[in-house]
Parts: sequence; C-alpha cells; structure tokens
Amino acid sequence: MFAPHNARRPRKRAAQAMVATGSALLTVALVGSLTNVAGASSHREAPLIADDPVHDNTDTYAFVSPDDPSTVTLIANWSPFSEPNGGPNFYPWEDGSWYDIHIDSNGDALPDITYRWTFTTDDQRGTDTFLYNNGPVTSLSDETLLFKQSFTLTKIAGEEETEIASGPVAPSNVGPASMPDYSALRDEAITDGEGGGQTYAGQADDPFFLDLRVFDLIYGGDLSETGVDTLAGYNVNSVALQVPIDEVALSGDSATNPVVGVWSTTSKQSLSLEPGAATPEGDYVQVSRLGNPLVNEVVIPAGLKDAFNGLTPDQDATVADGAVLDKVLDPELAQLIEAIYGIPAPETPREDIQQIFLTGIAKSTGPIQADLNSQVLNGDVEADAFVPSEMLRLNLTVPPTAEPSRLGVLAGDLQGFPNGRRLADDVVDIEIQAIMGAAQSGELVQALATGDGVDNNTAAFGDTFPYLALPNTAAVNQGEEGSTMPGGGVSTGFGGTATDNGLPSWVLLTGAGSLVLMGVGAGSLLRGRRERLAPTGPGAVA
Repeated sequence: MFAPHNARRPRKRAAQAMVATGSALLTVALVGSLTNVAGASSHREAPLIADDPVHDNTDTYAFVSPDDPSTVTLIANWSPFSEPNGGPNFYPWEDGSWYDIHIDSNGDALPDITYRWTFTTDDQRGTDTFLYNNGPVTSLSDETLLFKQSFTLTKIAGEEETEIASGPVAPSNVGPASMPDYSALRDEAITDGEGGGQTYAGQADDPFFLDLRVFDLIYGGDLSETGVDTLAGYNVNSVALQVPIDEVALSGDSATNPVVGVWSTTSKQSLSLEPGAATPEGDYVQVSRLGNPLVNEVVIPAGLKDAFNGLTPDQDATVADGAVLDKVLDPELAQLIEAIYGIPAPETPREDIQQIFLTGIAKSTGPIQADLNSQVLNGDVEADAFVPSEMLRLNLTVPPTAEPSRLGVLAGDLQGFPNGRRLADDVVDIEIQAIMGAAQSGELVQALATGDGVDNNTAAFGDTFPYLALPNTAAVNQGEEGSTMPGGGVSTGFGGTATDNGLPSWVLLTGAGSLVLMGVGAGSLLRGRRERLAPTGPGAVA
C-alpha cells in the first residue's frame, strides 16, 4: 500500500457512521435536492494539443466495477478522431511518453498514487514493406504483425516506484481481412497486475457520445442541430485498469475513506529534429490533462486552455489570479444559453458548479445538501487541509446500480456522473442541465430536456473488463448504414461488399482532386481507372 501524507484520524468515527447508513439514506438526501428530474469530452480542446493527437487525452472514467464491486475500474483515452482506415501507420502510442492516471485520496490536490503506462515499439517493416501486417493476424505474437508495441505499467506512491505489469498492446484494428477476430487479440492483451487486478492497453471504439455541433452557437440556436453522434465510428487508444478498491483508498481503508479523486495526464519530452529523425530529449512536460468531462472545452476560455492542460490540480485556484475558479463560479455556457434561448441563467456565484467540478458534493462544500463524493468525507482527512481542484471524484462505497440511468445522480442513480463517470453516462445532457441549475433546484429545465439528442453510444459496451466496445473498422463516411454500395456480396464493414473469395468487390476512394474506382472478382484484380481533376489557380500543373 502507498504511504499517505496529510493523513488524520479524528473524523474516523463520523465517516464510519456515514458509510454505515448505506446508500439508501444517501439516495434519499440526494433525491430531495437533485432528482425531481424526469428521467467531447476533451477532443482537440486546446490549440497546442489539437496538433498532437497521440498525446491528446480525450476522456477519463472511474467507476465501481459492475461485475466485481470489490474493485474499481479506471479508464483513460487518447488519440481522438482515429478514423479506422488511417493506414499505413494507423495509431500507435508514443514511445517514452508518460500516460498517467492519478489518484488523490486525501484531498490535497496532489497525487497519492500515479499509475503510469509507457510504451515501446518493435517495428519490423524496415525497408521491405509499407504494410502494418503482411498476413492475417490471429495472435499478438504472430510474425505477420509487423508493427508491435508493448507496455510497462508502473505504480508511483510517494518516492516509491513499482512495476506492476507489462505485456503486449492490442494493435490498431486494420480490418476483418487482416484481423478476423479482434476480440481474441483484445483478450490476449489483458494482463494481470502484481498484487491483483488487471490492465489493458490498446485500441477501442470512442466511448464518448455527443453531438459536437454545440459549437455552432449552441446547437444551431434553436436545437435544430442535434441528434447526430459526431464521434460514432471513430476509435481511440485506451488504457484500462481494474484494482481492488482498497488499493486506491486513503490508508487502504475504503470504509473509513470512501472518496478518491481521479484525473489523467500526458507528459512528453521535447524533440530534437533532423531530416528523417526526431529524438526525445530534456525534461518531461505535461501537455494534456483530463478530469471532469468538457471542462476545458466549455468552461475554460481559449486563452487559458493550453495553460490548463499543463497545470496540476493544486494550482487551479491560484493560477492567473484565480481565472479557473472564476469561470467555474460564473460559467460562460449558462450566459450563452440565456442569450440564445432566453432561459434565465442561475444567479452567480455558482457554488453548485464548484461542488461538481472543484470540491465534490458534501453538505459542507456548497448548496447541494448531500454527502456524496468529496474527500472531506474521508475519516482520515482534516477539512482545513482540503484544496479545491478540478478532478473526477468517486465514492467507492456506492454499489453498482441495478438499472443504471444515463442521467446519473440527476436521476437518482448515485453511481453515475458526477459521482465518478461510467461509460454510458450521458455527460453532455447532465452538464447542460447542471449548468442551467438542475443540480441545485432539483427540476429539469424542460426547454433543454432533449439535450443534444444523443442518449447512448452507437456501439454496445461490454459486460466484463475492459468494458469498452471493440474498435471500428468501417470508414466513418462509408459505414454500412446510409451508404450507397453496389450489392451482390456480404458487407465487409468498411463500405464495400465481399465476394466469395473474401476480397472487396469494389472500393471507392476520394482524395484531393482524384477519384479511384477498382473492381475485384473471381480472384483477379482489375486495374483501377483514375480520372484526375484538372487543378486550377496560380501554380497549377495540369
């Protein structure tokens, strides 16, 4: 177990009494204040990280495992908008960079535990081929998989660093001809950890679901631009970790100390560049950060977004003369919705939003009068040592819900967001309602009841670890639904059909000024006909 700092015990008896009341009483308290309600996250959110997708941290999830409530599952994703057919290099992890998930159990806004994944590449392509694989891949050890990666997982607790797992990375899903059973590859990539638990590193369907047209003056100004899952069909790179809940609880005692804070970051070195080579060197610098969903997108102003990605949570209340805190207490999104839709924004300062994003929900932290998920509820934490900071907060003692609601705590489902975050939590609808006062008033804002019109993920989540849906193989703009493809075969899942020999009967590719049509049949490959559009304008070459 890690060695906690700032640990205190005078509130242990009170915390034990709170836990002993069980989630039933907590439900009553929260329903009274929150739930008369019927019933991306961080993709390219800041200028600098938008140009560095391999380090762009998109989402963080933390929840009590539904199939094993004695464990907690932590998930973090990177590489947003990974189009499935983005070969030949696809979407590797960056060698040497730090992909971290942090745990703050004592409320001082500093990590008590950091789980760090680092990656190593074995690229056998050399000067022989451009292919990611040169034959079907049925195992991660197959020689046909030419581009392989492996991971090392290190647990950092204070000054102590311990390697707790290492193993293969599940590759990018090239497609059904190359990887006919990706599920088997994923299973092979799940690795047991030292001291219990398991971990996974590899590609997955992007689990975040929303309509990103929120940025077109908040869904078109009349909610006409809703109902399309912008991220459907895209993939991400994911790390997932499942460990016993006492592994992350303060003093190893979740009964006394039920609440943890969770966030993820990416750190990298600078690059020394020369033609054909880039060599990492120098100190590691944090370039991406993700706790609660959508904070850097729609709470933090543009001029602070890059800085926020480099902050540690203990700096949130003080940086830029308290600008981060100011934007939480007076959120711009509420003002925009009022201006566009005429729905009155709640009065400021918004201490209810401060509870959700910066302190966790407890009777002592603000107007939402319920003891749910602030570290001040931990028996070994002194309230005056607590530091408000932006992170996801989870009460480890709230059991999985028998019938989960996508609206989480707003609908009386106490295991959902903002008490941690599950894959199926509809955080866009939850946050829109909370920004407009639903968390404090307990009343749904009826004019915004439909939210973004995207209530669930396109791909189904799994029932067992790592719970993420398998990565997509269909081209995002040529998927099976809504595409106009020639018939006469079985759908390949990437915009064409398969003949009896398993090869696509047609492929349609569009590029900058080019159209390529290719036909395949009876084992023969017909030479494609290329018609290139004549370029125009200064410097054009016909």
